[in-house]
Amino acid sequence: MTDPGRTAILRAARKAFAREPYDAVTLRGVAADAGVSAALIVKYFGGKEALFERVADFTDAAQLLLAAPNERLGEHAVRTLVEYRRENDQDLLVRVVFAAGKGDERALIREHFRDQVARAFAARLTGPDAALRASLITAQLLGLGAMMAIDKSGPIAAADPENVAALYAPAIQELIH
Repeated sequence: MTDPGRTAILRAARKAFAREPYDAVTLRGVAADAGVSAALIVKYFGGKEALFERVADFTDAAQLLLAAPNERLGEHAVRTLVEYRRENDQDLLVRVVFAAGKGDERALIREHFRDQVARAFAARLTGPDAALRASLITAQLLGLGAMMAIDKSGPIAAADPENVAALYAPAIQELIH
């Protein structure tokens, strides 16, 4: 079972680190946005640096997305992305888009994304252009995640995850083989 306080902290921290330079983010500000005390953040994460590292970490997302054999990986990744968004009201990957700006902390988020998601997909692929194909797969997943984040009441939000996977996953699956 997920701790609501921990979830609120991570959600607030993702927003804060996406919008502000690292030095401008404070535990008090994150705590206020999360509706918790700064002491609770310290209890869970140990401090701002550790909280940032957790926000910049995509390991869990990669494990969830890659938890299927290659023969079903496209369908699994799409369904996982859609279901995670619905169950948690957040996306597994889209926070990397906010790391497009300048700053060492944003570069670290991009680096973690490349290492933990794109390269994890590439390691699963065989044949030529594995790194390119993995980048295209993650681009498609990011696009889907961004659309779900932007249009929270649109057709994707209302669609059955199976139907979304049936329509969207074949293009991803083509890149896997």
